[in-house]
Amino acid sequence: MKFKLKISLCLFLALPLSVIAQNKYPFQNTKLDFKKRVDDLVSRMTLEEKVGQMLNAAPAIPRLGIPAYDWWNEVLHGVARTPFKVTVYPQAIGMAATFDKQSLFKMADYSASEGRAINNKAIEMGRSGDRYVGLTYWTPNINIFRDPRWGRGQETYGEDPYLTSVMGASFVKGLQGDDPKYLKAAACAKHYAVHSGPEPDRHVFNAEVSKYDLWDTYLPAFRKLVVESKVEGVMCAYNAFQTQPCCGSDLLMVDILRKQWNFTGYVTSDCWGIDDFFKNHKTHKDAASASADAVLHGTDVECGTDAYKSLVKAVKEGKLLESQIDVSVKRLFMTRFKLGMFDPKEMVKYAQTSSSVLESDEHKAHSLKMARQSIVMLKNKNNTLPLSKSVKKIVVLGPNADNPIAILGNYNGTPSVLKTVLQGIKEKLPNANVVYEKAINFTNDTLLAYRNYSNQCSFDGKQGFKAEYFANNELKGNPVSRQEQSLEHAWQEGQQVGEGIVARNFSARYTTNYLSDADGPVTFEIEGDDGYRFKVDGKEVINAWTRNRWGAQQYKLLAQKGKSYQIVLEYWQGDGKANIKLSAGNYQKTNFIALVERIKDADAIVYVGGISPQLEGEEMKVNFPGFSGGDRTSIMLPKVQTDLMKALHGTGKPVVFVMMTGSAIAIPWEAENIPAIVNCWYGGQSAGTAVADVLFGDYNPAGRLPVTFYASDSDLPNFSDYSMTGRTYRYFSGKPLYGFGYGLSYSSFKYEQLIMPAQIKGGARLNLSVAITNTSNITGEEVVQLYISNPNSKVKSPIKTLKGFERIVLKPGERKVLKFSLSPRELSFIKEDGVAQVIKGKLVISAGGSQPDEMNPTSGNLLKKTITIL
Repeated sequence: MKFKLKISLCLFLALPLSVIAQNKYPFQNTKLDFKKRVDDLVSRMTLEEKVGQMLNAAPAIPRLGIPAYDWWNEVLHGVARTPFKVTVYPQAIGMAATFDKQSLFKMADYSASEGRAINNKAIEMGRSGDRYVGLTYWTPNINIFRDPRWGRGQETYGEDPYLTSVMGASFVKGLQGDDPKYLKAAACAKHYAVHSGPEPDRHVFNAEVSKYDLWDTYLPAFRKLVVESKVEGVMCAYNAFQTQPCCGSDLLMVDILRKQWNFTGYVTSDCWGIDDFFKNHKTHKDAASASADAVLHGTDVECGTDAYKSLVKAVKEGKLLESQIDVSVKRLFMTRFKLGMFDPKEMVKYAQTSSSVLESDEHKAHSLKMARQSIVMLKNKNNTLPLSKSVKKIVVLGPNADNPIAILGNYNGTPSVLKTVLQGIKEKLPNANVVYEKAINFTNDTLLAYRNYSNQCSFDGKQGFKAEYFANNELKGNPVSRQEQSLEHAWQEGQQVGEGIVARNFSARYTTNYLSDADGPVTFEIEGDDGYRFKVDGKEVINAWTRNRWGAQQYKLLAQKGKSYQIVLEYWQGDGKANIKLSAGNYQKTNFIALVERIKDADAIVYVGGISPQLEGEEMKVNFPGFSGGDRTSIMLPKVQTDLMKALHGTGKPVVFVMMTGSAIAIPWEAENIPAIVNCWYGGQSAGTAVADVLFGDYNPAGRLPVTFYASDSDLPNFSDYSMTGRTYRYFSGKPLYGFGYGLSYSSFKYEQLIMPAQIKGGARLNLSVAITNTSNITGEEVVQLYISNPNSKVKSPIKTLKGFERIVLKPGERKVLKFSLSPRELSFIKEDGVAQVIKGKLVISAGGSQPDEMNPTSGNLLKKTITIL
C-alpha cells in the first residue's frame, strides 16, 4: 500500500499544474501579472501551509496543486552536488584570476542551462522536490577575501571590492538570463555582509567594523548586485554584526538592504543559521523568538533546520502577525513564478532545455578555456618555460600531481572525465618517458605505500566485502545487501546507492575477513565523509562517528601470517557528497637522496604541490600542521615541500613548481631559487590539460592574481580583526612577494598615450584611453588595469584601488586602444561616516599590466597622469 502511495505522489508531482487543479484559481491564470497571481495564491493558504513554504525543503500543497520544492542548490563553478554528470569549471578564485568578465558571464550562462536541464529532468522523474535539482542557486559568494588564512576564500572573487563587484555582476547576468519575463535561474549574493572567517568561530563570532570599512570594503559588491544587477536572492551570514545575528541585523537587513537599496527579492538564512540565534549567539531565548525576529528583519527562508516551524506558535503568541508572514511567503512565490514554475512548459523557453546540454562540447571547451585563462605564471627565469616537447624523460612529482580532489575544488559537481596534471603531461608527451612519484604528502614525507589487499578479503567464501546499505543514517531496519570487491565509493548527494536508497541520510556496513599473508604491521586507512567506525575482531579501534568531513584516520594492525581478522567498517552520510574508502599498506619515509638519484637523468622536473580542498574549506575537521578547522594557521608553504624542492633544485635540472591553491601561499625560498613557478588554483575538470598547454607552450598564460601573495605570516594582522588596516593591496604598506594583479606572459607589451583631460567638474564622468602594443613575436593576452590613488593624505582612502580592467588578445606587433569611462561613484571615496563623496582636488590615474609601483616585466612600462577634480 505504501509503495502504491509513493508512485501516486510521484505521478502527482510530475503532472502539469493545469491537469492537477484544472485552472480553477486566479493564480493559475497566466494572463494575470505575477503580483496578482502571488497575492491570490497566498490568500488561499493556511498559516501552517505558509510557514511550511518558508523552509528550504518546502512541502507540496496538493489541494492547491503546489508541488514540493527545495530551495537549496549551488552553482559556484558549475552546477554542484547534483546526482547528474555536469561540466566543472575552475574554482571561483581561479575564475577571478582570468580577469575576464565575458568568460565568467558565459560560464554562468552555460551552468544555468545545465541547471535547467537537470531541473527539467527531475520534474520528468517526479523528483522536483529533491535537493540540488532546483533553480534557486545560493551563489555567488561575494565576500571579500580579506585574509588568506580563510579556508572559504577560494569560493570568492578575491580581495578587491571592484573586481568582486564586476565579476559578481557578470555571473548574475549570465545565470539569470535576459528573458523579459522569466528568470533562467535565480542567483543569490552571499554571505551578507561582514563574513570571512575564522571558520571555527563563524557561529559565535561578532564582527565589529568602522562605517568606513563597512562601506569602503564589505558592502560595495553587495550594493552592485542588489541595486544594479537585480540579483534575485541574498543569503545572510552566520556571524553576528554589531551584536545582532546578521539575519536579524537592524542595519544590514532593514536599513540598508530593504530601505536604502529597495531590495524586493528573497533572503535565505545560511544553513542552520537561525539556530545560532538561540544556541550560539544567545541573543534569543528559543526557536520561536529567534524565528519571529529573523522574519521581521526580512529573512524569508530558513535553511538546514526547522526552527521556522515554530513561527505558527510565534504568531499565536503575538510575536509577529500573520500578515508579516505573508510578506515573506509572497516574496518566495514571486521568485518561483518568475522562474516559470507555475506556467505551461511551452510558455517558458528555459523549461524546454534538453538534457543534451549537460557536458556539451561547447561547455567542456569553455571549461578548458577558463582553466587556461586562470593560470598565473609567477616566475620564468631565463625562459625556463615553455619546456620542449622533445624531452625524452620528464619527472612529475608531488601530492597534487595526480589528485582529482584538488582540481575539483569545493562546492563542485562531478564530470564524466577529468584531467590531473600527470594525465595532461602524459597526453602532451605520448613518446616521452613520464615518470611519476607522489614523493610526499602535503605536510609530511611519510607515505602510506598502498597495496592491493582485495585478494586477502572474503566473506562467506566470496572475495570482497559484504555491503549492507540502510535508508537512514543509523544502520537501522532492513538493509539492501550485495557483495563488493573493494571499498572505494564516491557519490554525489541524491545519487543511487542501492535499490530504493539514495546518497542522502543513509548508512552502510561493510564486513569482511582479512587473511594476513605475512607477520608484521599493516596499516588500514579510512577516508570518509561524514562519519565512520572501524572494528577489528569485534573491537572498535576507530570512532569518527561524529561529523568528520574530509577526515582520514589509520589503525595499525600487528598481524600474524595465516591468521584471519574480521574487519567491519560502518559509515553514515548526511547531506553533501558521500565518500568512503578503505586502504591498506605500510608507511615509508621518503628518502630524498635516493629519490634524487633515481631522477637525476631527467630532462626536466615538474613538482605539483601547494595545498588542496582536503586541507582548506568550510568548517572542516583538519588538524595538520598549519591548518585548523578549514582555515590555515600559517600561509607558509608546508616545510616538507620546500625541503623537497631544495633537493630537486640541487640536481641542476630545470625545476618547475606547479602550485595548486585556493588562497595565497608564502613561498619566499621558491620565489628566490626555483626558476619557473606557475599557479593554477583548483582548475576544474580540464586543469591538467590547461597546465600542460602552458608548460609546453601551446597556450600563452595571462592570468592575474586576485589576491596579494604575502612574503610571510608576519605580514598579516590578527585573523579575527575585521579592520582593513594593513590588509590587501589597498591598505598593505609592506612589500608583497607577488602583488594583486600580477602575472607574467610569454609575450611582452608596451603602453603609451594615456589620454585624459587635465581636469573635470565634480560629479562628471572621466573618459580616458590608453594604447597597448604587443612588442613580441608571439600572440598573447594582456590584462590592462586601471587604478586611482589620492595623494591627499588628509583624506582617508586606499593607497591605490582598481577601477577598471580589460583582458585583450594582441597578435605580434598589434596595437589596440582601450577606452575607459569612470562614473562619479568610481571617482568617489568613502568618508569616515560611511558616505560616498567625490573627492575634490588631485587624483592620480595609472594604466598598465600591474598595480602602480609594482612593475610587471612582461607588461613593460606603466603610465601615470594626474587629474584635478573641481
